[in-house]
Amino acid sequence: MAMSVNVSSSSSSGIINSRFGVSLEPKVSQIGSLRLLDRVHVAPVSLNLSGKRSSSVKPLNAEPKTKDSMIPLAATMVAEIAEEVEVVEIEDFEELAKKLENASPLEIMDKALEKYGNDIAIAFSGAEDVALIEYAHLTGRPFRVFSLDTGRLNPETYRFFDAVEKHYGIRIEYMFPDSVEVQGLVRSKGLFSFYEDGHQECCRVRKVRPLRRALKGLKAWITGQRKDQSPGTRSEIPVVQVDPVFEGLDGGVGSLVKWNPVANVEGNDVWNFLRTMDVPVNTLHAAGYISIGCEPCTKAVLPGQHEREGRWWWEDAKAKECGLHKGNVKENSDDAKVNGESKSAVADIFKSENLVTLSRQGIENLMKLENRKEPWIVVLYAPWCPFCQAMEASYDELADKLAGSGIKVAKFRADGDQKEFAKQELQLGSFPTILVFPKNSSRPIKYPSEKRDVESLTSFLNLVR
Repeated sequence: MAMSVNVSSSSSSGIINSRFGVSLEPKVSQIGSLRLLDRVHVAPVSLNLSGKRSSSVKPLNAEPKTKDSMIPLAATMVAEIAEEVEVVEIEDFEELAKKLENASPLEIMDKALEKYGNDIAIAFSGAEDVALIEYAHLTGRPFRVFSLDTGRLNPETYRFFDAVEKHYGIRIEYMFPDSVEVQGLVRSKGLFSFYEDGHQECCRVRKVRPLRRALKGLKAWITGQRKDQSPGTRSEIPVVQVDPVFEGLDGGVGSLVKWNPVANVEGNDVWNFLRTMDVPVNTLHAAGYISIGCEPCTKAVLPGQHEREGRWWWEDAKAKECGLHKGNVKENSDDAKVNGESKSAVADIFKSENLVTLSRQGIENLMKLENRKEPWIVVLYAPWCPFCQAMEASYDELADKLAGSGIKVAKFRADGDQKEFAKQELQLGSFPTILVFPKNSSRPIKYPSEKRDVESLTSFLNLVR
């Protein structure tokens, strides 16, 4: 597999410089948390002038005069061995994360590369992860880059890979899915099964398992995760952590360390950095693609939409992880925490005084009315959902604009205990879902577009009211 790092040996014996994170100490054998040096200390033999062995030094096969004489000899041997015992300390990565919490991405990257050398690599997705490569380049240290080629990426992404390799003079290490597994999935369920039963199975075959193979050859990896990318799943990302999901080179739990140098950086700042450094970027970004994945599962987002809303748009906000960062996702009950607060404690949204708040009974009554006196538009929402939060301003503006027009604008909180009801009775697929209840219709009409600006919503209302 090609690597983007050229390592030169410091001597003909091939000893790698310690700057690359490889120890120059003698090889050791590890036993639990103790290491015994692979050498035996033998007491030096003193010679007299005649060249004969001194009588004060016994040959190795000499019998002791008495059994008692073995006690001081054994004690001496234990003492000598004890001097060679070295306790291996386990690093506290939570403490390290606290120390680096206010460090710059460049400082964090430099620390990671210094610490792990050739045993760490940057995970490059073909999106704004190019910032990680630029930071690594700025450290002046050698670095490795790998990427997952799922076989379903956009053509623009492949051209971007090529541009990055040429710009930095590196070779990206591509990981591919197992062809037999892909063949089995497609033959049994078709090319687009993820639209029907969720993206997790396809991602597991095309992304998660290839990533697992890649990480088994490393001791640490570097990701482009940011806290603001997905408030529901990434809001508590530390800058460095023991990977909770994958195993590294040594195997077992805790054998892989995950570095997130831009965890505390906002998306706008990342883009300002990329523009300032004049580095290659994926041309899809100019077309409205912010978070970029596989072609069938990624689309452009509109002004006011959250960047992750372009990924797996047919699913719930909390499901918008492919499995690569599954450790970020906490198993939530309906009272789970979002941004450190329970969902029930998250401040409500859509606060226009011209907006009607519907209870469960209220929306059931609205559904029963076959000849309504006026049309209604209702948003099914969850206040903790970042995509609902992104449309708050436009929906409040819509309510104010339509005040006194004969059209009622309302909201219904459809998470928690109301979620199953909303799925079965109100066509809820993901948050937010917008319904229009016309005057002379027995059932609501679901707004089909991702455009949630005032003009688009108003146009749809005029067509169906």
